Amino acid sequence: MTRPILIVPGLNGSSDGHWQRHWLADHEHAVLVDQSDWSNPQPGRWLHRLEKALIAHPGALIVAHSLGSILTARLAKSSVAPLVGGALLVAPADIERTSILHARRYEFGSMPTDALPFPSLVVASRNDPYMALEKSRALARAWGVRLFDLGAAGHINVASGFGRWARGYDLAAKVLETIDRQRPAPQSNSASATGSGLV
Repeated sequence: MTRPILIVPGLNGSSDGHWQRHWLADHEHAVLVDQSDWSNPQPGRWLHRLEKALIAHPGALIVAHSLGSILTARLAKSSVAPLVGGALLVAPADIERTSILHARRYEFGSMPTDALPFPSLVVASRNDPYMALEKSRALARAWGVRLFDLGAAGHINVASGFGRWARGYDLAAKVLETIDRQRPAPQSNSASATGSGLV
């Protein structure tokens, strides 16, 4: 896989052993979109970091998890949206539900509902404590993308048994196939600052 990959974690980042960390180790073109404060997600600052990463890596495949998926969906209204090659949005987290589960208020704005202007796939779980499957389906419909039902997979993280996640690579390949059918990967410009399946 030669296309750049931007790894976008959610709240608290992705700890050692998380499938996103394995992804960084397994793919030489994978880059972590780092945040200065993983425990206090700030929508403006987090989005700015993601936008800067896209400017540096045009045409990238974004591989996001949890609140990182919500952050990625906010690119629909960003001026850098044309730089997104595509996105794999894994276990998007409901912002209000996240606040309830962590017993604190997260000021991460409202849930984005604008259609995504880049090829994307939502991967959801039937028993994710951070987002009911039906809400994930509704969100995918609003975004205008397909949803892959992974079955009872929790939050698709280390706690639910997802370390190195080989199937994730297969799902990313589906997004890449769509990207490659639509347009080739842009050249970087150095002057630029176990489920039922697709439904």
